[in-house]
Amino acid sequence: MPKKIFKKYSPSPEKIRRMKGLGFLAQWIANPNLWHIHRHSTAKAFANGLFWMTIPIPSQMVTSAITAIFIRANLPLSVALVWISNPLTMPPIFYFNYLVGTWILDAPAKPDLQFEISWHWLTTTLGDIWLPLYLGSVVVGACLAIFSYFSIHLFWKRHVARAWQKRMKKRQSQAQ
Repeated sequence: MPKKIFKKYSPSPEKIRRMKGLGFLAQWIANPNLWHIHRHSTAKAFANGLFWMTIPIPSQMVTSAITAIFIRANLPLSVALVWISNPLTMPPIFYFNYLVGTWILDAPAKPDLQFEISWHWLTTTLGDIWLPLYLGSVVVGACLAIFSYFSIHLFWKRHVARAWQKRMKKRQSQAQ
Protein backbone atom coordinates (compact mmCIF):
# COMPACT_ATOMS: atom_id res chain seq x y z
CA MET A 1 0.00 0.00 0.00
CA PRO A 2 1.17 3.60 -0.56
CA LYS A 3 1.22 4.03 3.23
CA LYS A 4 4.40 1.93 3.53
CA ILE A 5 6.16 3.74 0.70
CA PHE A 6 5.20 7.12 2.11
CA LYS A 7 6.45 6.20 5.59
CA LYS A 8 9.74 4.95 4.17
CA TYR A 9 10.62 8.26 2.49
CA SER A 10 9.12 10.71 5.01
CA PRO A 11 11.59 12.48 7.29
CA SER A 12 11.20 11.93 11.02
CA PRO A 13 9.69 14.65 13.20
CA GLU A 14 13.07 15.01 14.94
CA LYS A 15 14.77 15.67 11.61
CA ILE A 16 12.13 18.28 10.81
CA ARG A 17 12.60 19.92 14.20
CA ARG A 18 16.31 20.39 13.43
CA MET A 19 15.70 22.19 10.11
CA LYS A 20 16.66 25.83 10.51
CA GLY A 21 14.57 27.35 7.71
CA LEU A 22 11.21 26.53 9.28
CA GLY A 23 11.33 29.23 11.92
CA PHE A 24 8.20 29.57 14.05
CA LEU A 25 6.49 26.57 12.41
CA ALA A 26 9.14 24.08 13.60
CA GLN A 27 7.54 23.43 16.99
CA TRP A 28 4.18 22.55 15.43
CA ILE A 29 5.51 20.76 12.37
CA ALA A 30 7.46 18.33 14.54
CA ASN A 31 4.25 17.07 16.16
CA PRO A 32 4.28 13.30 15.40
CA ASN A 33 0.49 13.26 14.96
CA LEU A 34 0.87 15.37 11.81
CA TRP A 35 3.02 12.63 10.30
CA HIS A 36 0.79 9.63 10.97
CA ILE A 37 -0.92 8.09 7.99
CA HIS A 38 -4.46 6.95 8.60
CA ARG A 39 -7.78 7.39 6.86
CA HIS A 40 -8.80 10.64 8.53
CA SER A 41 -5.47 12.46 8.28
CA THR A 42 -5.02 11.35 4.68
CA ALA A 43 -8.51 12.47 3.65
CA LYS A 44 -7.97 15.83 5.33
CA ALA A 45 -4.56 16.15 3.65
CA PHE A 46 -6.05 15.55 0.21
CA ALA A 47 -8.82 18.06 0.83
CA ASN A 48 -6.35 20.63 2.15
CA GLY A 49 -3.67 20.15 -0.51
CA LEU A 50 -6.05 20.10 -3.45
CA PHE A 51 -7.89 23.17 -2.18
CA TRP A 52 -4.73 25.28 -1.82
CA MET A 53 -3.40 23.93 -5.14
CA THR A 54 -6.17 25.80 -6.95
CA ILE A 55 -5.72 29.14 -5.18
CA PRO A 56 -3.40 31.51 -7.08
CA ILE A 57 -1.20 32.76 -4.26
CA PRO A 58 2.60 32.66 -4.04
CA SER A 59 2.68 30.86 -0.67
CA GLN A 60 0.55 27.80 -1.38
CA MET A 61 2.87 25.42 0.48
CA VAL A 62 3.00 27.59 3.61
CA THR A 63 -0.77 28.09 3.72
CA SER A 64 -1.28 24.38 3.16
CA ALA A 65 1.14 23.57 5.99
CA ILE A 66 -0.52 26.01 8.39
CA THR A 67 -3.97 24.68 7.50
CA ALA A 68 -2.73 21.09 7.95
CA ILE A 69 -1.53 21.98 11.46
CA PHE A 70 -4.90 23.49 12.41
CA ILE A 71 -7.06 20.71 10.95
CA ARG A 72 -4.61 17.97 12.01
CA ALA A 73 -4.11 16.63 8.51
CA ASN A 74 -1.07 14.70 7.35
CA LEU A 75 1.43 17.49 6.88
CA PRO A 76 3.83 16.15 4.21
CA LEU A 77 0.97 14.89 2.06
CA SER A 78 -0.84 18.24 2.32
CA VAL A 79 2.24 20.11 1.17
CA ALA A 80 3.14 17.60 -1.54
CA LEU A 81 -0.32 17.80 -3.12
CA VAL A 82 0.12 21.53 -3.61
CA TRP A 83 2.98 20.70 -6.00
CA ILE A 84 0.40 19.54 -8.55
CA SER A 85 0.17 23.20 -9.48
CA ASN A 86 3.67 23.86 -10.72
CA PRO A 87 4.92 26.25 -13.41
CA LEU A 88 3.90 23.75 -16.09
CA THR A 89 0.37 23.08 -14.83
CA MET A 90 -0.51 26.50 -13.35
CA PRO A 91 -1.66 28.18 -16.59
CA PRO A 92 -4.24 25.51 -17.53
CA ILE A 93 -5.44 25.14 -13.93
CA PHE A 94 -5.85 28.86 -13.40
CA TYR A 95 -7.40 29.39 -16.83
CA PHE A 96 -9.98 26.71 -16.02
CA ASN A 97 -10.63 28.42 -12.66
CA TYR A 98 -11.02 31.74 -14.49
CA LEU A 99 -13.55 30.21 -16.88
CA VAL A 100 -15.51 28.74 -13.97
CA GLY A 101 -15.50 32.17 -12.31
CA THR A 102 -16.74 33.93 -15.45
CA TRP A 103 -19.47 31.30 -15.80
CA ILE A 104 -20.60 31.82 -12.17
CA LEU A 105 -20.55 35.61 -12.56
CA ASP A 106 -22.19 35.34 -15.99
CA ALA A 107 -19.45 37.60 -17.32
CA PRO A 108 -17.78 37.25 -20.71
CA ALA A 109 -14.37 35.59 -20.67
CA LYS A 110 -11.54 37.43 -22.35
CA PRO A 111 -10.81 35.31 -25.43
CA ASP A 112 -7.24 36.57 -25.85
CA LEU A 113 -6.24 35.97 -22.22
CA GLN A 114 -2.83 34.33 -21.91
CA PHE A 115 -1.72 33.22 -18.43
CA GLU A 116 1.92 33.92 -17.68
CA ILE A 117 3.99 33.62 -14.55
CA SER A 118 5.62 37.06 -14.52
CA TRP A 119 5.37 40.32 -12.60
CA HIS A 120 4.56 42.24 -15.78
CA TRP A 121 1.56 40.02 -16.48
CA LEU A 122 0.39 40.25 -12.87
CA THR A 123 0.55 44.05 -12.77
CA THR A 124 -1.14 44.58 -16.14
CA THR A 125 -3.74 41.80 -16.28
CA LEU A 126 -4.64 40.66 -12.79
CA GLY A 127 -6.64 43.82 -12.04
CA ASP A 128 -9.08 42.92 -14.83
CA ILE A 129 -9.51 39.23 -14.02
CA TRP A 130 -9.00 38.86 -10.27
CA LEU A 131 -12.66 38.43 -9.30
CA PRO A 132 -13.56 35.60 -11.72
CA LEU A 133 -10.13 34.00 -11.18
CA TYR A 134 -10.37 33.90 -7.40
CA LEU A 135 -14.06 33.04 -7.30
CA GLY A 136 -13.49 30.18 -9.74
CA SER A 137 -10.42 29.07 -7.80
CA VAL A 138 -12.32 28.91 -4.51
CA VAL A 139 -15.25 27.05 -6.09
CA VAL A 140 -13.03 24.55 -7.94
CA GLY A 141 -10.86 24.12 -4.84
CA ALA A 142 -13.87 23.52 -2.61
CA CYS A 143 -15.30 20.98 -5.07
CA LEU A 144 -11.97 19.15 -5.29
CA ALA A 145 -11.58 19.21 -1.51
CA ILE A 146 -15.04 17.77 -0.87
CA PHE A 147 -14.75 15.16 -3.61
CA SER A 148 -11.26 14.05 -2.55
CA TYR A 149 -12.17 13.91 1.15
CA PHE A 150 -15.07 11.54 0.61
CA SER A 151 -13.27 9.58 -2.14
CA ILE A 152 -10.31 8.87 0.13
CA HIS A 153 -12.64 7.67 2.89
CA LEU A 154 -14.47 5.42 0.43
CA PHE A 155 -11.25 4.09 -1.14
CA TRP A 156 -9.71 3.41 2.28
CA LYS A 157 -12.77 1.56 3.58
CA ARG A 158 -12.95 -0.59 0.45
CA HIS A 159 -9.24 -1.36 0.66
CA VAL A 160 -9.54 -2.45 4.30
CA ALA A 161 -12.67 -4.53 3.55
CA ARG A 162 -10.92 -6.32 0.68
CA ALA A 163 -7.87 -6.98 2.83
CA TRP A 164 -10.13 -8.53 5.49
CA GLN A 165 -11.89 -10.65 2.87
CA LYS A 166 -8.56 -11.93 1.53
CA ARG A 167 -7.44 -12.70 5.07
CA MET A 168 -10.65 -14.60 5.81
CA LYS A 169 -10.41 -16.63 2.59
CA LYS A 170 -6.79 -17.48 3.36
CA ARG A 171 -7.69 -18.62 6.89
CA GLN A 172 -10.62 -20.68 5.62
CA SER A 173 -8.47 -22.39 3.00
CA GLN A 174 -5.78 -23.15 5.60
CA ALA A 175 -8.36 -24.58 8.00
CA GLN A 176 -9.60 -27.06 5.40
